[in-house]
Amino acid sequence: MTAQELFNRLKSIQPGAVLCNYTMEYCEKLIPIINEINELKKERNAVILAHSYVAPEIVLGVADYDGDSFKLSQDATKVQADMIIFAAVRFMGETAKILNPTKEVIIPGPLSGCSLADSITGEDVKKLRAKYPGYTVACYINTTADVKAECDVCVTSSNVYKIIANLPNDKIIFVPDRLMGANLQEALEKNGIHKEIVLFSGCCYVHEKYDPELISFFRSQNPGLRVVSHPECHPGVALLSDYVGSTGQMVKYIKDQPEGTPFLLLTECGLNARMHYEFPNKQFIGSCSMCKYMKSNSLENILESLRHPEMASKVELSADVAARAKHCIDEMFRYAAM
Repeated sequence: MTAQELFNRLKSIQPGAVLCNYTMEYCEKLIPIINEINELKKERNAVILAHSYVAPEIVLGVADYDGDSFKLSQDATKVQADMIIFAAVRFMGETAKILNPTKEVIIPGPLSGCSLADSITGEDVKKLRAKYPGYTVACYINTTADVKAECDVCVTSSNVYKIIANLPNDKIIFVPDRLMGANLQEALEKNGIHKEIVLFSGCCYVHEKYDPELISFFRSQNPGLRVVSHPECHPGVALLSDYVGSTGQMVKYIKDQPEGTPFLLLTECGLNARMHYEFPNKQFIGSCSMCKYMKSNSLENILESLRHPEMASKVELSADVAARAKHCIDEMFRYAAM
């Protein structure tokens, strides 16, 4: 790849979408790192999976697979390489390891946690089971392997409604995202599906920041505004949004709207940046919120992971936890395919 090719991919991103302003000079600095990463991938028989929330130069420069958590979970089942570099957060790397137990999975970012995933433990799930016997326990994919191992089925933001609606049990424990759970409850009731859902107290620190007043302000300034939000946002935000969906679903919705439509995206900055380069002829307004965990992934630490994999942060799971967590994930794929 040349600096000009990289610049052509990144130049449509507006400075307000992410911290970086992609000038030709900046791309010239990035290109030696990108080319070395792509060469080392071949030498190490490695692939890079990148979530849409990481920096655009990772997604457009070195990623072999990119997308939201559900798509990347599916992609992880297709990987043929010996090594997976997962530019995201640790729970996603754990999912890749669960689905590829013989492969080496490396998390390059130094901040690999997640405010939502870190809000609950496997012990918390055991206590909930004891308190609510007979309930089916569904966990959001934004959880650790330890939590998945204690749950019956996993869900993502793209399939949560379908899976919970299709569960044969009407008594559900949903962990850990209380905001997504509240949005789920409202959506089910709206469609005449009655389930008793016990919620946990976790939330995503990025998405919980958005509030209904923000939407009202931007609507008053931008006639015809389409507000697109993530189900991890507050129910009041979801209620005022034109569309609520996962990262991948948001992209499809925006793609299908007429050119010139103004959009306000209420999710992490990485998706805002992605929309700038995928749909340069559409209008995106407002600021966005950054996830410090996702943004800790960089070209530099990906390169170091490939140069010195023996020193990198590798995902290691016990056979017991991995097997039970895999059952939880497999159930997600089964229900999602119904």
